[in-house]
Amino acid sequence: MKTLPTTERCERMHLRTRSGARVFRLPLEAFPGFWACAYLVVTDDLRLLIDTGSGVESANEGLLTGFRWVGEVLGQPFGPENLTHILITHGHIDHFGGLGFLKTRTDAKVGVHELARRTLTNYEERLAVASSRLERFLAQAGVRAERRQELLAMYTLPKMFFHSVPVDFTYEAAGMRLGPLEMLYTPGHCPGHVVMRLDEVLFAGDHILAEISPHQSPESITLSTGLGHYLASLRLVEGWLEGVRLALGGHKRPVEDIPARIAAIRETHRKRLNDLLGFLETPHTVAEASRFMFGKVGGYNVLLAISEAGAHVEYLYERGFLGIDNLQEVEADPEAPVRYRRLVKTGVSL
Repeated sequence: MKTLPTTERCERMHLRTRSGARVFRLPLEAFPGFWACAYLVVTDDLRLLIDTGSGVESANEGLLTGFRWVGEVLGQPFGPENLTHILITHGHIDHFGGLGFLKTRTDAKVGVHELARRTLTNYEERLAVASSRLERFLAQAGVRAERRQELLAMYTLPKMFFHSVPVDFTYEAAGMRLGPLEMLYTPGHCPGHVVMRLDEVLFAGDHILAEISPHQSPESITLSTGLGHYLASLRLVEGWLEGVRLALGGHKRPVEDIPARIAAIRETHRKRLNDLLGFLETPHTVAEASRFMFGKVGGYNVLLAISEAGAHVEYLYERGFLGIDNLQEVEADPEAPVRYRRLVKTGVSL
């Protein structure tokens, strides 16, 4: 589970790929104490910014500071006006929130995957729909009414400052590439998530992160998320790594042994699923499962823990490992807390 806050600051990095492209890693404080990474790719013809940070003042200043550093390295001034393209790996606010800030400073073309487009171009509707579905999920998870309102406020508050922005092109329509940069669709962590490959470098977004397993949410809240989609996408990436030697993620340090990191993430989920099956020998709600899986947490981590637990319960339920223990109560009230129980004795292998 990606936890908040983290004091691990992304460090600057500058490297050249085997074809001569230059890659700059820009550290951004997306929220107080929570760091994200954007990447600037410079080739003969292109100046690509991959992700933009959250749009809060500290992140925006981090972009400008990063651009000034890039200019020092290149030996010529560099700023937003020099960008040719802005590419978004996925539709989470800490990766696209800086678009509004940049759009007033650059004519760069903005690209996203088709399933992330409405998040950017119809943002207010997307936030309203997701909040409504989240509220129902929390009710069914067994979160009491007053606590639900606190968590919903926590969910919406950091997202309220962003407003819809236009998108210039989508990845599938562009053939999943831009110049030397290739893209692979990897749903799960987010509906429109992509990873990008340039020579030996993989820009991994939040699909593969060092030290932590990327956060999962149930598909009942947003389609094309869910643990099943995520695990399938991990398998796709495994078959797409020929020649790749380094993964640069949206958080944490770079990953050098990508197959080993994928195996570790998969093992994390296998253990969580089987531990959860043991816990659900007796009926419990998702909220109770989250406390079992992650212990007592505070702040935004409460919401992350419940949704992560919900993704694992959903995975087991959809595959017949679990049943609903209080079905009559749920039939009478669709928002009643759902208690799940184990149905089969076999474990999960991934």
